[in-house]
Amino acid sequence: MSRTSSKGDSAELEGNLTLSDRLKVFKNSHFDPNAFVTSKCQTMNEKEIRHLCSYLVDLKKASAEEMRKSVYANYAAFIRTSREISDLEGQLISMRNFLSTQAALVHGLSEHACIDSLWAASEDSIADDHLSNLDEGELSESEDWLIELLDNFEVLLAERRVEEAMQALEKGEELATESRKKHSLSPTALVTLETAIRNQRQKLAYQLAEAISQPSTRGQELRSAVLALKNLGDAPLAHTLLLNSHHQKLKSSLPSLRSSNSSCGRAYTVALSQIVFSTIAQAASDSLAVYGEEPAYTSELVTWAVRETEAFAFLLKRHVLASSAASGGLRVAAECIHICMGHCSLLEARGLSLAPVLLRLFKPIIEQAVNANLKKIEEISAALAAADDWLLIYPPAGGRPFSSSASLGSAMASQPKLSSSANRFNSMIQDFLEDAGPLESLQLDGSALGGVLQVFNSYVNLLMRALPSSSETEESLEGSGSKIVRIAETESQQLALLANASLLADDLLPYAAMKLLPLPPRMDEQPKRSSERQSRLPEQREWKKKLQRSVDRLRDSFCRQHALDLIFTEDGDTHLNAYIYTSLDDNVEEPEWFPSPILQELFMKLSRMASIATDMFIGRERFATVLLMRLTETVILWLSDDQTFWEEIEEGPKPLGPLGLQQLYLDMEFVLLFSSQGRYLSRNLHQVIKNIIARAIDAVAASGVDPYSTLPEDDWFAEVAQIAIKMLTGKANFGNVERDATSPTASVSAKSVSSIVSHGSN
Repeated sequence: MSRTSSKGDSAELEGNLTLSDRLKVFKNSHFDPNAFVTSKCQTMNEKEIRHLCSYLVDLKKASAEEMRKSVYANYAAFIRTSREISDLEGQLISMRNFLSTQAALVHGLSEHACIDSLWAASEDSIADDHLSNLDEGELSESEDWLIELLDNFEVLLAERRVEEAMQALEKGEELATESRKKHSLSPTALVTLETAIRNQRQKLAYQLAEAISQPSTRGQELRSAVLALKNLGDAPLAHTLLLNSHHQKLKSSLPSLRSSNSSCGRAYTVALSQIVFSTIAQAASDSLAVYGEEPAYTSELVTWAVRETEAFAFLLKRHVLASSAASGGLRVAAECIHICMGHCSLLEARGLSLAPVLLRLFKPIIEQAVNANLKKIEEISAALAAADDWLLIYPPAGGRPFSSSASLGSAMASQPKLSSSANRFNSMIQDFLEDAGPLESLQLDGSALGGVLQVFNSYVNLLMRALPSSSETEESLEGSGSKIVRIAETESQQLALLANASLLADDLLPYAAMKLLPLPPRMDEQPKRSSERQSRLPEQREWKKKLQRSVDRLRDSFCRQHALDLIFTEDGDTHLNAYIYTSLDDNVEEPEWFPSPILQELFMKLSRMASIATDMFIGRERFATVLLMRLTETVILWLSDDQTFWEEIEEGPKPLGPLGLQQLYLDMEFVLLFSSQGRYLSRNLHQVIKNIIARAIDAVAASGVDPYSTLPEDDWFAEVAQIAIKMLTGKANFGNVERDATSPTASVSAKSVSSIVSHGSN
C-alpha cells in the first residue's frame, strides 16, 4: 500500500511540475544517463519500466518541441545578428584595405622624403647618373614589369577577362608585398602599383556586380562571378547580389505566366509553384556551391527563401485560393495547397524546410473553405429535417455505396436505410471528406474532422428537437436555434431518429473519415505512411468516441421522454406511486396477483420497440439492446431514487404491508424476467431491482411483521410473471389446465384475463 501511495504521490508531483523543472535533472553537467536509468529501474517491475520508458519518450518529445519553439522564437533575432555580423565583416575588410593603402602612402612618402634629402646632398651626381640611365633607356626589370602590368590591367578589364584579371591582381599584390620587403621598386613606383591595384580592384568589383545583376547571367557564369567578387573581399555584397539575381529572374517570369494561364485553378498553381520553388532550389545550390554552409550566408538564404515563399503564397491566394475558399471550393483549395507542398518538400534535401511557412499562410484559407462547406451542410440538413417524415429508406439512385470494394449486388444489399435528411447529410459528409483528403498530408485534417463532429452534433440536436417532448428542453440544445423540425409522432418514427444517429456515428462517418488516411501509393512509402497511420489511430478512436457521446445524448433524451410518459399523467400525477402497494392491505380479500398496470405498459412498450428495432437495426442489434436496457433502467432507477415513494412506503401514513410487499416483489421479478428473456438485463438493473426488494423487505420488518413468513417461494413469483408475459403477448392457453388451488393461475380470474387482454390491445 505504501509503495502504491508513494507512486501516486510522485506521479501527482510530476504532473504539477513544469517542463522546465522536469528537465533540470538532465541539464546538470555531471548527468550520467546510465546511473539515472539504473536508479530508476532497480526496484521496478516490467510494467513500471514500460511506464518509465513511455514517460521518457514523452519527455523527449516535449523537450524537442520546446527547443523548436525556442529556435523559432529567436530565429529572427539570430538572422538579424548574423546579417549585422556579415555587414561588419565587410566593413572591416574595406577598412583593412583602406588602412593598407594609407600605410603604403605614408611609407612611400617617408621614403621619398628620405630620398629627396639624399638627392640634396649629391644632386649633381645623382642627376647625372639618372640622366645617363634615361638616355641609355635603361630601366630596372621590376619597373619594366610594372609598366607592362598596368597596361595589362586595362586590357583585361576592357575585355572582361575576369579570371586573367584576378591572376594579374594577385601577381601585382605579390610584387607589392615583395618590394616592401626587398625595396626592389622605388617608393614612387610602389605607390603607383598599389594605387593601380586598388583602382583596378574597384573596377573589377563593379564589373562583376554588374554582371551578376544581368538577367542573362546564369549557371556557372553566375557562380563564377559571385566567387570572384567574394575573393575580391566583397563576400556579403556578392551573396546579396546572388539572391537578388534569382529574385529578378523569378519576377521576370511571372508576367508571362499570367498571360499564358488563366488566373485560377490547378494549371496556374502547378506552373507558379514550379517556377518559385525551382528558383529557390537553384539559389540554394548556388549559395552552397560558393559559400558552403557558413551560418551568416545560410541565414540570409533562409530569410530570402521565406520572403519569396510569402510572396508566392500571396499571389496564389489572390489569384486562386481566395475566391475558392469564399465559395466553399474546398477541393480546389486543398489540391492547390497539396501541389505547393509537394514542390516545397523537394527543398528539404537542400536544408530548406518551408512547409511551416506555407501551413501558417494557407491555414486561414483552408479554415475558411472548411467552415463554408460545413455551414452549407448544416443549413441544408436543417432545411431537410423540417420536411423529413422520419421513415427509413434506401439512398436515392446514384448515392454512394457503403463499401467501395464490394460488388454491385452486395453493395446494393448493404446499403443502409436512413431517413431522407440523414441520407442527404451522409452524402454531403462523404463529398466533404473526399474533397478534404489532401488535407491529411498537410496535417490539417484535424480541422476537417472537428468540423464533421460539429455538424453531426448539430444534426443530432435536430433529431432531439424532433422528439415530442423536445420543446421542454430545446433551450439546452446548442446550435439548434429556432430551426423548425418535423416532430416524430410514432414510436417507429422516434426509433428512426436513433437509427439515423447510430448508423452515422458507428459506420458511415468513420468510414468516410478513412479517406483522410489514404494507403501509401508506392511501396517505398509504406513504412513511413504506415507509422503515420498508426499514430493517427488514437485520434480517430477519440473522434469516434465523441460521435458516440452525441448519440448517447439522443438516446438518453429518448429514454427520458418515454419514461416520463409512463410514470406521469397529463395532470402531473404519477402512475407509479406508493399507494399502489400500501392500499392492498386494506382489502378484505386477497388480490388477483398480476404485475402492476404501469409495468405491464412498460413491458408492452419494450416489446413493441424490440419488434420495430429487429427490422430497423439489422446488423446493429447491440444498439437496440442497449436502448431497451437504458429505457428499463430509467424507469426502475426513478422508482429507486424517488424519495417521496420511499417515505410513504417506510413511514406512512400507512406503511407497506405484507400484501403490498408481495405485489412489489412480483413487479420487480416481472421486470427481471422479461428483461432477461429480452436479453437486455444489465448488471446495474439487476442490482437496483435487488436493492428495491431488500429495502421493501426492511420496511415491512420495521413495522414488526416478519416479511419472510408472508412471502411465497421464489418459484411462485417466477411462474406468475411468466404467465403474465404469455397473457400480455397473447401466447397464453389455459383451456386444458386443471387449476390447483396453489397454482398461480388459480389467482387469475377470467375477469382479470379479459381485462388484461383488453388493456394490452388498447
